[in-house]
Formats: sequence, structure tokens, C-alpha cells
Amino acid sequence: MPNRLAGETSPYLLQHAENPVDWYPWGEEAFARARAEDKPVLLSVGYSTCHWCHVMAHESFESHEIAGLMNEHFVNIKVDREERPDIDGVYMTAVQALTGQGGWPMTVFMTPDQKPFFAGTYFPPDDAHGRPGFPRLLQTIRATWDERREDIVNSAESIGEQLAEAATRSAPEEPFDAAVAGGAVQAMLRSADEVWGGFGTAPKFPAPANLEFLLARAARADDPDHGRIRTMLERTLWGMASGGMYDQIGGGFARYSVDVQWLVPHFEKMLYDNAALARVYLHAYQLFGNPDHARIVRETLTYLEREMLDEEGGFYSAQDADSEGIEGKFFLWTVDQVAGLLGDEAEAFSQFFGVTREGNFYDPHNPELMGRNVLSRRTDPVPGAGGLAADALSERIEGWRRTLFEERSKRIPPATDDKVLTSWNGLALAAFAEAARVLDDPRLREIAEANARFVRERMWSDGVLLHTYKNGVARIEGMLEDYAYYGLGLVELYRLTGEREHLDWANELVDVIVARFHDNENGGFFETADGAEELLFRQKPRFDQATPSAASSTGLLALTLQRYGLRTDGESIAREVVAGVQSLILDAATGFGATLQGIDLLASSPRELAIVGEPAARAPFERVAADRFLPGLVLASAAAPDGLPLLEGREAPEGGATAWLCENMVCQLPAGSPDELGAQIDEAFPPIPSKSPEALP
Repeated sequence: MPNRLAGETSPYLLQHAENPVDWYPWGEEAFARARAEDKPVLLSVGYSTCHWCHVMAHESFESHEIAGLMNEHFVNIKVDREERPDIDGVYMTAVQALTGQGGWPMTVFMTPDQKPFFAGTYFPPDDAHGRPGFPRLLQTIRATWDERREDIVNSAESIGEQLAEAATRSAPEEPFDAAVAGGAVQAMLRSADEVWGGFGTAPKFPAPANLEFLLARAARADDPDHGRIRTMLERTLWGMASGGMYDQIGGGFARYSVDVQWLVPHFEKMLYDNAALARVYLHAYQLFGNPDHARIVRETLTYLEREMLDEEGGFYSAQDADSEGIEGKFFLWTVDQVAGLLGDEAEAFSQFFGVTREGNFYDPHNPELMGRNVLSRRTDPVPGAGGLAADALSERIEGWRRTLFEERSKRIPPATDDKVLTSWNGLALAAFAEAARVLDDPRLREIAEANARFVRERMWSDGVLLHTYKNGVARIEGMLEDYAYYGLGLVELYRLTGEREHLDWANELVDVIVARFHDNENGGFFETADGAEELLFRQKPRFDQATPSAASSTGLLALTLQRYGLRTDGESIAREVVAGVQSLILDAATGFGATLQGIDLLASSPRELAIVGEPAARAPFERVAADRFLPGLVLASAAAPDGLPLLEGREAPEGGATAWLCENMVCQLPAGSPDELGAQIDEAFPPIPSKSPEALP
């Protein structure tokens, strides 16, 4: 018999609707019952593509014996962390404070007034690996609740107070110091893997906000660390795209690599990773000119269009790691499978993509996957090709890929979490809009424009963004990340189309942020809006997680809009965001990539480019800008002045176009040809050397 989750829209909650556990969705009904029956609350938080969430569900939540203990002794609440990142953030803070680590599934025991007193992540059904079995834990927690209630309540009160105090505490404010960014570069380079790229050891996450910061630094030919930064970036970009973390057959990136070599991934694919990494590779293509980087962008966005795009124009959230209940099964290949498909070409394919009889994938829980391979792209030229490099074999390689893709399409695919999140759609909008401009791709433009129409029509109501959409229903009031990420996406859409409405809507979103998310007493920005559901405390997002800090994204958005002439408070907002964390950056530089981008932007002199003329006449001038990586450049392009200060008084000759390159609104002589504009840009933004002496061979 379905439980109370059957009426929800979240795919994750619906996965648990048939559990024998008497689950409640988050809400007053559950807490009222806990108070009435004097029971503690068991909160379980996860998401639909979480592998260990599936494991704990199968082992414990589908067990009638364990469900019986849960139902008898607790009021049980299930939360989708993607649908309610505010709830997840509050209680993940508790888990990390109580255990020193975090992760999902998250398991929190709390009083009926929402104060946690015990927390953890995954618990096995039996005592194992130093963890108590879940049934024993349930019985121990309930016995303690009955026998030592006062101790639990006092502990919960103390924990709640400490968490709330920590959430509202600001870092010691220091005068703005642009040199922090240079120190962060050094710290990132020290933590970089000098063989495979990326930061730290296994498991290895892509950290796109850090890569964006380093790309902007690499674009500065006068940066003393330019060569080392470029080497690190080229190594990282190659490592991620050539390893198994990148889907060599269907495109798109998995969430992270379980090893240091980016070879074996955790196979789930997230919208936010693919949107952010598409832009990283796009900027690398502009900066380094490597056509492989453009290939990765196109393949990644093709994957998102093919498998993650709703017919209404929104992007789905994620795809699972598991198929047929086994992680990675959909993506793996044996030597015999390849031979059956490619015949005489199989040996060449296997050498190029690293397929061996022994296999490179090992899962102790699924021994039937022995001898299977994650495809990578790291070998020498293909045998029998006369020594040609891989790029000369592109047609042959593409033929192999098409054959395996068609065969793989017959397999049972991983499940897709088909809810639409405004915040992550903002990241996707930015990727598609910027790629459409840089790669001159009309289809990508269509997708970006359709996404903006969809969000405006379905998820923007009476000046409020809604966070999630599924089955025709938008719900849950938007959080700071929704406004900040989608606003940045709209700026990229304006840079693509020159249509002022996108910039104006982005400015409206910042107005809402200032009115409803700002901490007027202590500075900074809360994750949730004034008037939103009151939780244990209101958090302020300071660090980058898998996505950029929403506060730092707010600063970038507000500062960018000020440089477009639409605000007067953008710089003060950006400085306030930086001031709240600047003293923390050098101790954990890789947690502040988005903030560091803001520091560099604040420290830079504003540069603007205005292009006026009819679209066909403007296009060659716009191409000059699109071919170059110009971080921080304010680009305004229109048929005629449209009210933006940068375009005021600008006129183009009849049938032609003119461009003005400016610094802090002081402009050079108008450029009447694309070549003239290119020369001006190259003087203002000196191009990096074509080959760094420290670059990889």
C-alpha cells in the first residue's frame, strides 16, 4: 500500500512511495504527530541518482522488519535534497558538526521541534565496517529517548544553538585585498595533481568554479604564474575528457572519478556538472585554440539536449548511476562485445579506447562485471593507421562510436530525474547561450531562448521564482541560488541576442535578492527569502559546493549589471560578499573559486564593447569578440541605442556596423571594420603566447 509520498512530484520521494516505512514528506503534519505521540523524528535525506541512497533503501527501507521498527518508534520524514536544498543544508551542517564528515543518504534523529541530537549518513542493515547496524541503532536511539530524555533534549538545545550561532557568524572582515587571488592561485597549484590534473586525490571532483578562476588568470599574459597555470589546466582538461569520467560514447560528464586518473567514474550525471564543464571547455577553446575542447562542448551539449531536455524547454536534473540495479552496467564493455560489433576493427578500437580482456572496472558487490571496461581515450595512435595521430582518424573513430552508441541504446538505461530546477537551469542557460555565441550555432540559441521562455512562463510568478517544476506544477519558493544562477544565465542570453528584456529581467532578480535575501543586520545573503518557511536557522552560503556559492554568484551578477549601467549598488554587493569570507580563502582556496572570480573582477578596470548596427552587419564584429576569451568584458550589441549607457549616442553607418572598445566608459576611436576591432582588443587584452614553455607536450 503506498505511503504518504505517493502524492509528491519529486522522483526521489516517489521512489520511496511503496516502502513499508510510513514516510511523511517534510511538513507540519509530521511534526504535529511527533509532538502528539511524544516520538523522536527520523529524517532521511537523499536524491534520486544517489547510489548509496538506493543501497540503504533496498537494505533497510524495503525491509518490513526494519520498517516496523521505524514506524513503531519514530515519525519518519523523507526529503529530496535537490528539491529542498535549504533543509539539506541545515541538517548537513549538523551531520558534519557531529561526525566530522557528510554525505548521502543523510540520517538525522531530532526532537519534534526540529533540533538534531544524533546524525550520520549510510547505515548498513547489520553491524559492519565499524558502523552499527541500522536496526540496533534504531533500538538504541529509542531506548535513550525513553530513558534519558532530559539529556537528549539538553543536547539538542545546545547543538541547535551552536549551529544557529555558527550559521549567522561572519568571518572577521578585512580591507579588500586583491592579492588574495594571487595567493589562492599558489595554493591551488600546490594542491594540484601534477600527473593527472585536478585537485587532491581520490575521489576526484571536477571543481569547475576553480577551473574558471584559473582560466581567467591564464588569460592574463602578464601573470607571473601564467605558464604553471596553463600547464595545470591543460593537464586537467585532458585528464577529465580522455578518461572514463567523460562518456566517450554518448558525451557528458559523470559526477566524479573514484580514482586519481579520472578513469573510473561514479556514473551518475548531473545537469549542473555538465553545464558548468561545457563552459570551462568553451573558455579553454577560446583561450588555447584546441579543437578537442570545442568537440567536448558540442558533445556535452548534444547529450543534454538528447537526454535531459524537456519538451517544454526545461532541463531535467540528473541521471542515475545504476541500471538494472547495478552501478555502471549501462556504460561498460567487454572485449567480446566490442568484437561482436566491430569485427576486424575491434582490435584498433580496443587499443584506442583502452579495452582489455581483464577489464579496468571492479565492483566487489557485483562480480558479474569482472572483465568489463570503462572506455578512455589515452592510447597511442591506432594500429594500422600509418602512424597518423588520433585527430586524423576522426571519421573512423566516429564510426566506432556510432556503432557502440546504437548498441548501447538497446540496453536498459539509467533512470532520469525529470524534475526541473530553476537554479540548475540557469547554469544550463548560460552554457547554451554562450556556446551558441562562441560556436555560432543556431540550434543552441533556439534551446537557450526556449529555456528562458519556459522559466518565465512556468516558474516566475508575481515577482517570485519557484524552485522546482514537474508534471505541469511549479512549487517551492525559490532560494538564493535560483535567482543568482538564473540571472547570470540571462546575462549570457543578452550577450548572445542583444535583446534588452533578458538583461532587465536579470536586474529584477537582483532587486528581489536585495529586498528578500539580504541580512540587513550582519551583512551577506541568506539562502532562503524573508517570509519563507522557518527552519532551525537561516544559512548563508559561503563556500562553493558542487555548484558555485550562491552568495558569490549574487556578487558577480550584481557587479556585472552595474557595469552594464543598470545598478549603482553592484560593486558594494560584490565587496560585501567578499568581505564575509576573504579571511577564510587562503586556508581553503579550492572552496572559493566563485568568490575568487569576484575578487578578480572587482580588482579589474571595467572594459566595455559596444557594437551598433543591424544583425547581419554586426555579426563579423561580434565574431571578433566571440573568438577570444575576454573575462569580465561588458558586451552590448544592438541595432540602435536601447537605453543602456554604453550604447547612448552610438550610431552606425547605413547598412553597416561600428564598434567601440572602452575602459571605464572611456572609449577608443570607433572601429569601422572587424580587423580594426581585433587589433584594438589584442592591444587591450594581450593574447597569451601560443605555446607556454611549461605546457604539456
